[in-house]
Amino acid sequence: MPTEIPSLAVLNTVAFLLCVYFCAYVLSILVLHLRARRAPGGDYTRFDWHIVVPCRNEATVIAGTLRRLLHDMPDVTVWCVDDASEDGTAAVLRSFATDPRVRVVTRRPPDAAQGKGAALNAAWRAIEAGLPKDADPERVVIGVLDADSYLDPRCRAALAGPRYFGSPAVAAVQIEVRMIQCARPGLPLGRWARLLVRLQDMEFRAPIAAMQSLRRHTRSVAMGGNGQFTRLSLLNQVAAEHGTPWHGALLEDFELGLHILLQGGGTEYCAESWVAQEALTRVRPLIRQRARWAQGSMQCGRYLTSVLHSRRISNSATLEIAHFLAAPWCQLVGTPVYLGCLGVLGWYVSHTVGGVGAWWSAGGWGLPPLVVLFGVGPFAVWGLVYRSRCEPHLSVPAALGLGIGHWLYSYVQSVAVWVAFGRLLVSRSEWQKTARATDPTHRTAPRDRDT
Repeated sequence: MPTEIPSLAVLNTVAFLLCVYFCAYVLSILVLHLRARRAPGGDYTRFDWHIVVPCRNEATVIAGTLRRLLHDMPDVTVWCVDDASEDGTAAVLRSFATDPRVRVVTRRPPDAAQGKGAALNAAWRAIEAGLPKDADPERVVIGVLDADSYLDPRCRAALAGPRYFGSPAVAAVQIEVRMIQCARPGLPLGRWARLLVRLQDMEFRAPIAAMQSLRRHTRSVAMGGNGQFTRLSLLNQVAAEHGTPWHGALLEDFELGLHILLQGGGTEYCAESWVAQEALTRVRPLIRQRARWAQGSMQCGRYLTSVLHSRRISNSATLEIAHFLAAPWCQLVGTPVYLGCLGVLGWYVSHTVGGVGAWWSAGGWGLPPLVVLFGVGPFAVWGLVYRSRCEPHLSVPAALGLGIGHWLYSYVQSVAVWVAFGRLLVSRSEWQKTARATDPTHRTAPRDRDT
């Protein structure tokens, strides 16, 4: 038997198993997401709310964010961390100096510009130092917002409900993330920029929200970088064991969630509230952002052994966490596998006697339906879910078009994973700030040293 025949069989088998695994995962999160029900709110005045806003060259957006927060939540304390900004952020923050609700934590070199986690740790220390000695850390809730965020004014009432901080077992909650440009249709964006914004909005509100629905059942909800809320008591527990709540991974939010689970704390996902953030409007910054996330996930792989041996994390949660940590590596394996299958297919088509027509008649016609069913379908379905649960004004054709766009959009993540792998190979781990659309075009997005 020619050696290429068993080799082809192995290639096809691996590709088939990857497809079945992916489709089964999509089906599971889809079912759980569609069955999710809303939870009641609670009395937010039972808690002391603190919002941390890391600021690294955020002069174009931070003033608007602070005004909205102070208007919508007049009794919160907002901690802005000026992380050695070079664009006038400090001057903007000084304009709020007369408002006692705004506290500024100033960081300067050589301690500054070490990544988001280090900035959050500085805010945690300042909050600890500023609280009364009799403050109950169980009732102190610290939220983290990006500097371009618009937080749901009813957020605290939702988070105070019995499913979330109203339950003593819940230590941290992640709320839904939306794209702020979708709520402002009049913004001057080109056609492709609008499509990219909408795809990011759909990504966070459909498949990512569905992943969190699965994690709610496995008790392994992950924290996000924007819209995460945590009890001070759990941050203190993590710090007591590891020195600080946040650590050096580029995915510092997911890393924090792992530490909370390892400490025995519960995490939850709140779909009843949301935070809106600025979507990226160009592919290159999007790849850079997703490469940072992918590399952070790879870095968090070092916690897998601790998760496997932990008696505080259930078996189902362990499996879900292992799936997440394995995802970028599966994508690395899947890329050459699928490209290899495509190459073999092209070879067979080109070498079939009679050409493409003969190949098609001999059974090739069955391939496109399989590609649509197992390749495009698991991505395209999210367009319909997005329309049903989030944006009912969209037409069915528009929703299907977004779903197909989501399939193509997924290849951005494939590119980002390889960029992350390359950075890992050359030991590059600096934290790269996501560029704002409002940033001056002549300034390159600063690269911060990772801790």
